[in-house]
Amino acid sequence: MSDGTAAYRVERGTRASRYGALVAVAGLAVLISLPFWGGRADMRTIVEIAYYLALAQLWNLLAGYAGLVSVGQQAFLGLGGYALFVFAIHAGVHPLAAIPLAGIAAALFAVPTAFIVFRLRGAYFAIGTWVVAEVYMLSFAQVSALGGGSGMSLPAAIVKGIAQGRMWRESAIYWTGLAIAAGAIALVYLLLRSRHGLALTAIRDSEAASGSLGVDNFRTKIWVYIVAAFGTGMVGALVFLTKLRISPEAGFNVIDWTANVIFIVVIGGIGTIEGPIIGVIIFFVLRELLADFGSWYLIVLGAAAVLMMLRAPQGVWGLIAERYDLRFFPVQRRLVFDPASFSFVADAQEEDKRKP
Repeated sequence: MSDGTAAYRVERGTRASRYGALVAVAGLAVLISLPFWGGRADMRTIVEIAYYLALAQLWNLLAGYAGLVSVGQQAFLGLGGYALFVFAIHAGVHPLAAIPLAGIAAALFAVPTAFIVFRLRGAYFAIGTWVVAEVYMLSFAQVSALGGGSGMSLPAAIVKGIAQGRMWRESAIYWTGLAIAAGAIALVYLLLRSRHGLALTAIRDSEAASGSLGVDNFRTKIWVYIVAAFGTGMVGALVFLTKLRISPEAGFNVIDWTANVIFIVVIGGIGTIEGPIIGVIIFFVLRELLADFGSWYLIVLGAAAVLMMLRAPQGVWGLIAERYDLRFFPVQRRLVFDPASFSFVADAQEEDKRKP
């Protein structure tokens, strides 16, 4: 006897995600070709957008999916930046090869940091991560070999060793920025589609319930915290490779590397992959429009974030997805009615009834 449930199927992709993938590939191809027809200012702007997008995706992975609201991710960005300078200057590593090594260094520092801050819960966890970041900043300011409080610069010989010619050096850094941004999106997407993504979602919704279902809450959160630190460290290395100079105040700046990122995620839509993409566009548009208004720029950003949290906590992308049922990065399984399969099942059932 045929089963009527065969008329349904489990679907992960959507029509929007398939069209979106084609548009994304085309857009990425255009961006990759930019050094051959665009200007240097355009390349710098896109690199900045790329590393803010990567930071937003990684923070969203922590807060939006694991429920870890960290206000201290600038700790790993600064660590990654300093690690780049140490590897390039003192160890003789090629600056581009030092970027993943900087991520590994940040991940190693994240292990003892996690065992400290994970003793805290809720608002205390957020404050604890910020305090740890301040401790790192003050500690690096005392190390004279790293320039102390005034910081250090990347020697010209090392910069010239990135590639032959200024155009190829800037292009190499530009392509590295694109790769890190695309890699961050791919990492979050693939992670959330795996069983680890289900565990993260369960922990975010209810730690007690997820634990009762067999999820190892502590191990899962430690793992995702280290992964986020690794990615943030790589972004930090990229940031200060573009700036060619680092100092404790610049590397561990809570406004630049955490407050702005939180704004991007909140305004775009926390708990979605599309949200940070929308948020980073809004952030840069507002920054350009309000660049001449001084401190009012930060006031407007803060007011917009508060208004969004009060009126539409799901963010701009959440409103769009709810209104038009769009999912460009579907990570959930959906049960979909299949008319063709239903017709086949109905015919099979009718044929079974006719048999003696």
